[in-house]
Formats: sequence, structure tokens, C-alpha cells
Amino acid sequence: MADPQSNAAVSAHPVPFDIPVDAPRAGVIRVRHRHRDRFTVVGNHLAQHPKLSAAAIGIAVHIQSLPDGADVTVKRLTLRFREGEITVRRALNELVAAGYLERRRVALGGGRFATRVISYDRPGTTRDAAATSPSPRSAPVRESSPAPVRERPAPPPVTPPSAAPPSPPPASEVAAAVLARLRTVDPRLLLSWRDVRELAPAVDTWLGQGVGPEQVTRTLTAALPPEHVPIHQPARFLAYRLDSMLPPPLPAEVPEAPRPTPPARPPLVSCDGCERAIRTYDEKPMCADCRQDAADAAGVA
Repeated sequence: MADPQSNAAVSAHPVPFDIPVDAPRAGVIRVRHRHRDRFTVVGNHLAQHPKLSAAAIGIAVHIQSLPDGADVTVKRLTLRFREGEITVRRALNELVAAGYLERRRVALGGGRFATRVISYDRPGTTRDAAATSPSPRSAPVRESSPAPVRERPAPPPVTPPSAAPPSPPPASEVAAAVLARLRTVDPRLLLSWRDVRELAPAVDTWLGQGVGPEQVTRTLTAALPPEHVPIHQPARFLAYRLDSMLPPPLPAEVPEAPRPTPPARPPLVSCDGCERAIRTYDEKPMCADCRQDAADAAGVA
């Protein structure tokens, strides 16, 4: 007889489940199974995320169950699921904004670039921290489901009253001001002092390409996710935009051809016949009238 708790016992017509007498009077009743292979551990911060859509949570769980190197492009996921390309693309954008996915542009050499997708089991987790954390399979499995624990964000560091907040380098004062004011455009783009210091060199690069501070702000805040979608990692979100949307430098200005120097005007001199002021280089200056009179007199003679 097959073990009713094993995967082999799962069939299209399971044995009817007897509802316990102490079961809740309303809501779902879970029949739990202790998986021993082919399972994926998913945090409640994802499974019970208050902002993500059902499509985004489902696709995130699917991606977390895949091995490294699996194809998770929109085209591949559209072939895998019934949802259309627009729904899949919107779900991936939600996961990027929430910090579960990261699209990173890497250089391949020879002026070529590729976009790599990085999946985080939990936003903010580094690869080193994930490698040193104890395996969930080694921990004892409890049959009863504990009450969900709401995660509280870590409190911000308290700065002593006598200590002034760290300042960015003087060369990045304009860049730091641009980054600090982004929260006035969208409150989701609130950055810490550390974020400002790390992102300021990238903004300086934009400024060095001839892009003004106002244009940098417009570019970084254009086409943001909908207002109901949180941006859990604003620094990472802005770092991606600063890298992927960097404009090329302005071309060198072509110097204008020198304009020809106009000829100097003849000097003012007095006509030998009538003392009228005229401009001429002639050694014997004569105005037009005197020249005509002289020509008439010579013709009469």
C-alpha cells in the first residue's frame, strides 16, 4: 500500500479528506505534506506580498524553482504559461521594481553588451550571504504552519546630535543635489546618504556628457511604474537607468571659417578743384563734378 503522504499517492481522485473537528469554521483548510525532494522554499514575503499581482508572484515562484542558466525571457515565459506577452512583461516589471529581479547590462567586449537577469530569493540578499546561510532542508520541519510573521524594516541609523551627516565629495555637489531632490518628484525615489554617494559619480558622468541637471531629473523620473507599485530598491532602480540610458558625448564643434576682412575705406581728402571732401586714393584727387568739368573743357579745346 502506498504511503498517503508520498508523491506516488497523488492521483486524479484522491481519498476524501475528513475535516477535523477543531478546524476553523471558515476559510481554507490546508492538508500539509512534508516534501523530501523536488521542492522549492519560498518566503512568505513573496507568497503573501501585499502589492504584487498574482501573475507576478506565480512567475517569481517559477523562476526561483529553475536552475542557474534557465531561460526566463518574456518569449520563453509566454510559451510556458497561458498568460499573454503583455501580462508576463508587466509581471516581470513588477518583480524588478520590487527587487526580486534585476536586469544588469554587462559588457561583452568589442562594443557589445548583453542583459543578464538576476533573481533574488529575497530582495537585498547577496550571493555570499545566501551561500553561508544554513540550508532550509537541514532544519526540522514542523507539521503545523506557524502564524505569518510580518517583517519589520530595519530602523535607520541614528546620527548623534553632535555629528554632522556625511557630505558627498565637492566635485559631486551638483550630482548629489539632483539625486536628493528626486524624492520631491516621486516619494518612492527616497535615497539615503550612502545611496547618494554611490550614485553621484554616475550622475557626474551624465553632466560631463553635456546633460543639464534638469534633463537628468526628467530622464530618471520618466515612465516610472504605476503609483500603486512600490519601488523597494530605488538605488538599484536608478543605477540601472543611469547605466542603460547614458547618452553619448556631444560631437566636437566644427570651428567656423574665418570671415574675410572687408577692405579699408579710402581716406578723406579735399578735391583739388572745389575743396569738397571726397574719399579716394588718387594723388590728384578730384570729385566727379570737377572731373566732368575738366573733361568738358578739354573737349571744347
